[in-house]
Amino acid sequence: MTEPATAHACTCRSCGTDIAAGLHLQDEEDTLCENCFLDQARHAPAWVADEMPYVSLAEALAAALDAREHETGLHSKRVACHTMVLAKRFSDDAKTLRQVYWGALLHDIGKIGIPDAILLKEGPLTPEEWKIMQQHPEIGKQILSGVPHLAQAAEIVLSHEERFDGSGYPQGLAGEAIPLWARLFAIIDTLDAMTSDRSYRKGRSFENAKIEIRRMSGTQFDPVAVEAFLGEEPTLRKMVELKCTSVPSQPEILPSEKM
Repeated sequence: MTEPATAHACTCRSCGTDIAAGLHLQDEEDTLCENCFLDQARHAPAWVADEMPYVSLAEALAAALDAREHETGLHSKRVACHTMVLAKRFSDDAKTLRQVYWGALLHDIGKIGIPDAILLKEGPLTPEEWKIMQQHPEIGKQILSGVPHLAQAAEIVLSHEERFDGSGYPQGLAGEAIPLWARLFAIIDTLDAMTSDRSYRKGRSFENAKIEIRRMSGTQFDPVAVEAFLGEEPTLRKMVELKCTSVPSQPEILPSEKM
């Protein structure tokens, strides 16, 4: 099994950036910064040359949103890359897969419209604050609605907080009324949440997260999407284990956490 890099300063073999201790990944060849690792693991169809500036701009925007919310590493780019692993089981159409990548990458863009006092609040939200927080998928859809070529991605943004049993938001969609790509993303988003460190706890192991995801098949998650997740376990397990986080081997099983 590939082990995390040892705790010393080093240089990314791809971009040459100096990497601080504890913020890098080790593979069989050498050390990569998280950003370069995700570039290599994107699993998206090749981007045409004139698209790359837009890809880089969107990834920079997603990283800025993550930084505002004090997310772990490059959360948005990471879940976008991991969602592509599942999406490729259902489509080999390059245009569709690019829409999936955009939608997963920009899933939380609507949080730009949520006040810091609510978004960054450490304690539980009041019912009134929670109503405001639940507006972020619709805000995100509105932001992307002005970009015609991101129409399918905007539907993922709108639906990424829906649950298979209809208890999600903002529309309370259930079952196949939720876009397939949003159903796939929901699993990846929860996987990343459970296996990432937080200020109040260490991230859980992939195995522990898998148990929780299987338990929620048919309620929070689409059983078809869960089967796809289990079918891609070797790839996703490796990608989770390589990310820059410390994961205890046997963490306590807790209820699933949503981003």
